Amino acid sequence: KQLCRSRRETLEVQIRRRCAFGIGVVDVEDIDRLNIFHATMLAMTRAVERLCEAVGCDPVQVLVDGNLTPAGRRDEWRWQARPIVGGDAIEPCISAASILAKTYRDRLMREYHEAHPHYGWDRNAGYGTPDHLRALREHGPCPLHRRSFAPVAQAELPLEMAAIPAE
Repeated sequence: KQLCRSRRETLEVQIRRRCAFGIGVVDVEDIDRLNIFHATMLAMTRAVERLCEAVGCDPVQVLVDGNLTPAGRRDEWRWQARPIVGGDAIEPCISAASILAKTYRDRLMREYHEAHPHYGWDRNAGYGTPDHLRALREHGPCPLHRRSFAPVAQAELPLEMAAIPAE
C-alpha cells in the first residue's frame, strides 16, 4: 500500500525470482458464503499449502500480518503461526508476501476490467470508490461482485425495502 504500482511490479519480479511462495485465492461465492474474515483465513491456508507444495516441506512457523491466524479457525491449518500487527512494515517476508498478493489481485482486477469496463476496476481495483458505486447504481452488479458487499446487497433490495432504516 505504501508503494506505487510500478515499484511493486519491479519488486514482484525480484521476489518471484528469489523466493518460494504460494498465493491463495477465494472466489466470490465462497467469500459470500463464509464472510470476508473466514474467506481471508481460507486464502491464508491455501497460500501456505501452495508454499509447502513449492518447497516440498512445511514451514517451521508462518508469520501473519495482523492480529489473528487461521489456527483454530480452519481445520486444514496445521502450522505454527505468529500474528504480527503491522507485519508488512517490519517483517521482510510479510512485506514480500503483501507485494505478491497485491500485484496478483491488481492484475486480476485489470483482467476483470476487460470484461466489465464500466466499473473502472483498472483504476479502483474493486474498492468502493465514488465512480465504482456510481457504476453499480447505473449498471447493477455483475457476477464478480460480492453479494455481501453492502452497496451490492442494498442495490438488490426492492426500492421500498432499501429505504427502510435499520433498527
